[in-house]
Amino acid sequence: AVWVSEIMLQQTQVATVIDYYNRWMQKWPTLQALAQASLEEVNELWAGLGYYSRGKRLQEAARKVVSELAGRMPRTAEDLQKLLPGVGRYTAGAIASISYGQATGVVDGNVIRVLCRLRCIGADSSSPAVIDRLWDMANVLVDRSRPGDFNQALMELGATVCVPKAPLCGECPVKQHCQAWRRKLFGNPPKVPDVEDCGVGDCPLCPPATEPWDSSLGVTNFPRKAAKKPPRAMRTATCVLERRGCHGALEYLIVQRPSSGLLAGLWEFPSLPLAQDLQEEREREELADHLQAWMGRPVAAKGLRFIGEVIHIFSHIHQTYVVYSLPLDGDVTLDPALSPSRWVTEDEFHASAVSTAMKKV
Repeated sequence: AVWVSEIMLQQTQVATVIDYYNRWMQKWPTLQALAQASLEEVNELWAGLGYYSRGKRLQEAARKVVSELAGRMPRTAEDLQKLLPGVGRYTAGAIASISYGQATGVVDGNVIRVLCRLRCIGADSSSPAVIDRLWDMANVLVDRSRPGDFNQALMELGATVCVPKAPLCGECPVKQHCQAWRRKLFGNPPKVPDVEDCGVGDCPLCPPATEPWDSSLGVTNFPRKAAKKPPRAMRTATCVLERRGCHGALEYLIVQRPSSGLLAGLWEFPSLPLAQDLQEEREREELADHLQAWMGRPVAAKGLRFIGEVIHIFSHIHQTYVVYSLPLDGDVTLDPALSPSRWVTEDEFHASAVSTAMKKV
């Protein structure tokens, strides 16, 4: 249960995760149950949570525990990280401390913020040197008798009190230990730090000379992050092929994405990446050619009806879907070697493993 919740909470907020977590634990309450599930079932339950490889790796890891580790979960952070796909340093530390009482620290975004403020660490908090130092600190600080409670308390402190903007310093239970808070109260520390504490001038943890302490920011001077790369822009033509099914209900054709890469294994309407600056007419022609190669019969570009554009922001991609529709008479047989496909009603579409972006489409 701890493992499932920690994987779901990577990159996703608690409020979003709760319903998914409850449905998951009801459906697969044990490792053995999850190991027997199909990837299709996992993707269907995960649809909408994002970062889909997480669900896939959870299921792969459950199979590995059952088939290769005699059904016994690894008990230490080192083994969890080494043996289970999808379990990194943080998730391993969280499972080991919360589930098995191992006295190991954890470092997530909340902990980074708390520790950087406690110790006035002003270097780029995503740099390997700073991350390693924060892990060392977390491992020293962790309460040896209640490591799981301590780690959760430290994360909760960052989530509720030591928040990114307007932190509630007055309510903080550790403010007397916080160097950023003391600096806010008493101004700049002396120019020359204690020789034992710092390699003067080129300390890998201090704020760079080009971005000194800004007294108007107070404790929110920390942590510092490198500037984020803007997401890259992409355009994709998407065609909603529709037909009347045998009972008269509208049906739509969906196809399965490749088993690796973005949205791996999910289902979508037939789609084609486009160059950024194509004219609408050219986009239509390219999509018609793509559909024609796929269906093995002519598709007239002018038969494609433009519906509109849908914008969806992935963490690193600003994606624009240019949506067309094409009504068809009768069945279409696609070459199964190209990609699996199926006709679905609207209800079946929503119950399938489709992304939030495709639901918008």
